[in-house]
Amino acid sequence: MRCNVQLIHSEVQAMNLQQLLVVIDPQQTPQPALDRAVWLARKTRAQLHLLLVEYNAALEAGHLFDTAMQSRGRAALIERGTAWLEELAAPLRAEGLEVHLDVRWGRPLHKLVLEKVAELAPDLVLKSTVHDSLLRRLLLTNSCWQLIRHCPIPLWLVHHAEWQGHSLCAALDPLHSADKPAALDHQLIRAASELSGQLGMRAHYLHSYSPLPRTLMFDAQLVANYDDYVARCAAQHREAFEQLIGHYPIATPDTHLIEGFAEEVLPRFVREQHVDLLLMGAIARGHLDTALIGHTAERILENLDCDLLVLKPEQA
Repeated sequence: MRCNVQLIHSEVQAMNLQQLLVVIDPQQTPQPALDRAVWLARKTRAQLHLLLVEYNAALEAGHLFDTAMQSRGRAALIERGTAWLEELAAPLRAEGLEVHLDVRWGRPLHKLVLEKVAELAPDLVLKSTVHDSLLRRLLLTNSCWQLIRHCPIPLWLVHHAEWQGHSLCAALDPLHSADKPAALDHQLIRAASELSGQLGMRAHYLHSYSPLPRTLMFDAQLVANYDDYVARCAAQHREAFEQLIGHYPIATPDTHLIEGFAEEVLPRFVREQHVDLLLMGAIARGHLDTALIGHTAERILENLDCDLLVLKPEQA
């Protein structure tokens, strides 16, 4: 077992933040993704690559304008977008940060972002989520979900809540109940540990589990011995969690084994511990290539009040 774990560790790449790709939202004046990327760049001296995707359906073929006018209209939008990015970049360059700009035309947004990822091979993609003044939850657009499904590198989805940058948390699944490969838990632990060191953030490591409720027990003997079943379930998860964590120099106060449904435990833990960044693993499975962050992804994210960092298995 020890040899296998060491092999997994050797395959895991560090979160070496040298190039950050920032998706700029043309519909918003505040740019939380850029703010977060600048914070990261100041900590790590990473390069910033700002990507702005412009599009207007009226300038597509088959509409009211002829081809020449469509071309001029697109060029004008791209020129305007470039000027705006230059304004955003100027103060950052003045403080010594390296900033590169790219304005592209097209849709859907996630496709243009993935094309840029393939060309640049950045270490991290940052994108803002939807802001709703009445809700503090993490609201994901279709482009966010598409990037969760298909982005091959770590994806940082930026919440609009106030950023403190004090702590992060890796959500682990040592029994792989969501069909995640075992290496993904090690990848999450390594990423959390390395980001903690680079960014000066306290790292938490959490695993939640939930025994089958008594009302759903399908066997009379299990019903009669329900308390014993719950105890055995807790022991099984504790053993797996401790075995996983035991391969790393992690302090016990930073580890959390909590009984409860993940969609309730994770948002509550984030609020109570003032977590700024939650790390989760995503896998693609099934003929629809749907990415899952566990089987309760949407219910978790509906109530999440922090940034989200999504990691994919490295072999994916």
